[in-house]
Amino acid sequence: MNITGRLTRNAEVRILSNEKQVVNFSVAVNDSYRNKQGERVEQTTYFDCAYWITPNVAILLTKGTLVELIGRVSTRAWVNKEGEPRAGLNFHTSQIKLHGGSRRAETVQAIEQSENSGFTAQGIEDDLPF
Repeated sequence: MNITGRLTRNAEVRILSNEKQVVNFSVAVNDSYRNKQGERVEQTTYFDCAYWITPNVAILLTKGTLVELIGRVSTRAWVNKEGEPRAGLNFHTSQIKLHGGSRRAETVQAIEQSENSGFTAQGIEDDLPF
């Protein structure tokens, strides 16, 4: 499944008890439709996202960044402290594409490939003259 939206906060890297690292971030996906009265209705859906492949992409995932994600959706339900039932959507991300600049998209691909090939992503710099 693909979703496209904007990050609602900067990504965070968490280290789990088994020493695995996961990048957590949240994405807002905007949609609109016309109801029976012909009025335009705006709707926003929020996804809590997890990315397990490499924690290095967290530096690129900042609030407001437009991203296209490939992965799968799951739901979760819980009862909050006040005893009210709550629900949310998780998106288990397998690929990330940044929009708004081809250089940033290339950087994500380079980071993902470096993780698979054993190289580090520290050598990736922006070589623009300004």
